Amino acid sequence: MRIYIDFDDVLCETARHLSDMARDLFARNVPYEAISVFDLQQAFSLSDAEINELMERAHRPEFLAGIPPAPGGLEAVHDLEARGHDLAIVTGRPATSHDGSCSWLRKYGLAHLAVIYLDKYGRAPADPPTGTPKTLSRDEFATLHFDVAIDDSPTALDLLAHRADCTVIVYNRPWNQRYAHAANMRRSDSWQEIVSLIGGLA
Repeated sequence: MRIYIDFDDVLCETARHLSDMARDLFARNVPYEAISVFDLQQAFSLSDAEINELMERAHRPEFLAGIPPAPGGLEAVHDLEARGHDLAIVTGRPATSHDGSCSWLRKYGLAHLAVIYLDKYGRAPADPPTGTPKTLSRDEFATLHFDVAIDDSPTALDLLAHRADCTVIVYNRPWNQRYAHAANMRRSDSWQEIVSLIGGLA
């Protein structure tokens, strides 16, 4: 099966580190467990200038390198590949983060995985910097087939909700607890459970 794996807060624990950064930079003490909305500007009560600084710093290679994998994620990826599945990272990160993202994948032995940049949040620049990978539009993404997709973001989940031929696994996070999932969606609390769910589809 062709499997879509989101990067941030699915494969790795990004929000926990962003919570620490918001505290250190702007004295916003919002622990991970209290991030009740996906919009971090709202979650951390940041100004436009503050959220721009937070996100710029969050995509620097040194920040990305320090994000730990989600518990069980690396083992799950290797398990899924051993079962013959075709995996790809589908991320809403800006394509300018490519070097840092690839460094993280190399660090954890996943450099062979393809990384697909998707304009999940409507933030891709009209004139991207030279040398950065292509960022797919939502229409271009719609032409790609996946049997399974794993994501945590309500915005990204909305893009997958209409895909009757794709089982969407919602990785439970504090900000998606109220998300009204579609008929093609299942929820999971862990990578161990995700592997089990996928095994039941094969």
